[in-house]
Amino acid sequence: MLAEALRLIRVYHDIKQQELADRLGLSKSYVSELESGKKVPSMEVIQKYSDAFGIAPSSILFFSENLENPSKAKRTKSAIAGKVLQFLQFVEAKTANG
Repeated sequence: MLAEALRLIRVYHDIKQQELADRLGLSKSYVSELESGKKVPSMEVIQKYSDAFGIAPSSILFFSENLENPSKAKRTKSAIAGKVLQFLQFVEAKTANG
């Protein structure tokens, strides 16, 4: 889910992969691999996203944390994160269509 969280953050800010790659000092292909889940970002890369978007690294990780199979202790947190991701996907769809 970290890959999806990174992609949705970029899409929410209406930034193309190339522009983000330039901001982060990464290649466009690496950003694409991160967003597709082919590569796992290091904490350094997560920090670069954090700096670029003004989002705490912990918040980025929060969105992606165990959304697919939450334990009982994490259900509330996961439900909130899931709703936020649904909202970001909604914004993405509206941006793409309009």
